[in-house]
Amino acid sequence: MSFQAYLDAIEDKTGLTPRELVELAKERGFDAPDVKAGQILEWLQADYGLGRGHGMALVHVIKKGQQIDAKHVGSTGSHRDESDTLWLDGKATKPA
Repeated sequence: MSFQAYLDAIEDKTGLTPRELVELAKERGFDAPDVKAGQILEWLQADYGLGRGHGMALVHVIKKGQQIDAKHVGSTGSHRDESDTLWLDGKATKPA
């Protein structure tokens, strides 16, 4: 599953875009440098029922932003992404 596919699945499960979840995380201070991934995962599990895999995709975006490593861009593997910049504003508004 690609990184973007994880984020799209999170939107399906929660009804919130990745950007909305990032903003909620920031309001709770989860973007602070001293916050550990486990704390964010606990929140995502408790409030949204997200498992570890989907949660870790969101942890990356919360802590590091929407840029990802370009090594999977244009590859043929199951983890390939179309871009090294993730779309956070929802599937309905994603450019074709």
